[in-house]
Amino acid sequence: MSQAPPGATDKRAAFTLLELLAVITIVALLAGIMLGVGRRASGAGKIARAKVELAALSAALEGYKRRHGDYPRTDDEAHLLQSLIGRRGPRDAIINGRSMLEAARFVVARPASPDTPADPFGETGAVLIDPWSRPYVYAYKVSAGDWTNSAYVLYSLGPDGKDAPALLPGGIVDSAPRENADNIHANR
Repeated sequence: MSQAPPGATDKRAAFTLLELLAVITIVALLAGIMLGVGRRASGAGKIARAKVELAALSAALEGYKRRHGDYPRTDDEAHLLQSLIGRRGPRDAIINGRSMLEAARFVVARPASPDTPADPFGETGAVLIDPWSRPYVYAYKVSAGDWTNSAYVLYSLGPDGKDAPALLPGGIVDSAPRENADNIHANR
């Protein structure tokens, strides 16, 4: 049996409880920072996606206007989609026209179940869904004679999903209410 040298103790190298708690605290802080950064990046990505989709919808609406002489006159999001894919013409006529929109590049669903994809060519109630799983909002000349706005109104409700009545008389967008502050508009 070997003898320990004089003055040596039988102490094993180990971490103390205080050292372990310090390491756990540092790891938890770093994880919290990373989750916060990831959440902000995800939110910014959704906003960017909504802006890109609204720009594509605006281009499709301009194509519709060139072809038919005016924008779709409705405030029904399903009617808007049917108009842009060439299924509805001016004055609500059912047509079989040219599509102004590549629907496969958008999330299309039923309003009652926005997480379930829908076929816009087979389901007339399907709508375009924004990154927060809510339909895009559209209106143009919905009240005959009262519409003084020279353009359509197209927007996403944004991250909070809230919307105070967004239209003033004449089809003018009301951005004053606090609920409308994060709405993302197409033509602004």
